[in-house]
Amino acid sequence: MISEFRSRFRFRHLRRGLVGVALVVLVVLEGLNAPHPAMAAATMASGVLCLTALAVPERLFARYAIGAAAVSCVLTVTEAQLSERPPNTPGMVELGALLLLSTRAVRRCPPLRAAGLVAASSLAAVVLPLRIELWDHYLGDLIAVIAVCAVPFMVVVGLCLRLYDTLREREREAIRQAQRLEHARELHDFVAHHVTAIVAQTKAARFTAAAGHTQSPEDLDRMLAQIERAGSQALGSMRAMVTSLRDHATASATTRPTGDTAGPHGLRGLRDLRALTERFSEVGPPAELILAPELADRPLPAGIATAVHRVVQESLTNIRKHATGVGRVEVRIGVRPGDPERLEVSVVDDGQGGASPAAERSAEGSGYGLVGLAERIEAVNGRITAGLRDGGGWQVLAVLPLDKTAPEETIACDHA
Repeated sequence: MISEFRSRFRFRHLRRGLVGVALVVLVVLEGLNAPHPAMAAATMASGVLCLTALAVPERLFARYAIGAAAVSCVLTVTEAQLSERPPNTPGMVELGALLLLSTRAVRRCPPLRAAGLVAASSLAAVVLPLRIELWDHYLGDLIAVIAVCAVPFMVVVGLCLRLYDTLREREREAIRQAQRLEHARELHDFVAHHVTAIVAQTKAARFTAAAGHTQSPEDLDRMLAQIERAGSQALGSMRAMVTSLRDHATASATTRPTGDTAGPHGLRGLRDLRALTERFSEVGPPAELILAPELADRPLPAGIATAVHRVVQESLTNIRKHATGVGRVEVRIGVRPGDPERLEVSVVDDGQGGASPAAERSAEGSGYGLVGLAERIEAVNGRITAGLRDGGGWQVLAVLPLDKTAPEETIACDHA
């Protein structure tokens, strides 16, 4: 990738260099048309200065543009007083450069500065034909065409390019914002889930020790092994995200973290949900996963399967963080009743408190989990609701579309 970028960079600069050399040669040839060597040298210098003003960096553009327009005007006024002048060309390359200076000023400079630069370069361009010998009424026609047609046209071109740059910058900013939101959601989905498990397991160990219970070496080793595994999975998820940010093109092929993660932009099958619920049950209330039989052999689009995984992962994380008195958790995934083209994902607990937005704004929560989850679901044309359910407990319900034809990259669901 880097070598390709360097080759393109060199080719672009080589192309610009060749164009610049060709224009300078044309300026020299036009200068040789002057009747005197001093006049020829002055014409060449003025033309090269105008071309230079087009190529300088932004911070130097205004200074060079004003200088080029001033030199061009002085040369035009001086030659207009002479009896011997170029017979057929006043310097057409210089004329084009002056018009392009107006376009660049409108495109790049603030309005007031652009107005001054346009006025200076346009004046130099309009009076430039006065350098040649009189052509009767044709000289006046040429000046009128430049003033009435060429100058306004170049200003309009500059305005169009300025508008294009503005729209393109807004599009880039929107893409950057979408990427930042995506990375924030991925970071929350991966790290918060594993870190919450570490915190829950550590609290359980401290509670057991504080209560005076004697733990066997096997129980202690099992508890520490669970903490170690959750930490390793969190590190794997972080490493996958860093790899993706450094090289998005190769991240999915080079990094595959352990556990339920497959890289920040990887794919997850519904079969991974059983391992997710089993790990949740190890340090929390028992969680039961129910997959509808009709999903056993039905392929799902990668985005839908990932969204399902995220709904279950975030719901279980919030139950572990916020719910109290939970005796059982049910995760149900199936086709929505009465709508065979919709997938329904439900996570229900029977606790006394739920992972509500208010609860997420507590000292231990940031409040971004359900927000990011809703954004992810809406991105695949689904909808999600969360709230208290009748009879107590908390329910998260997501409805996702099921396409009739899955895309090329799909994940098959295995029925357990």
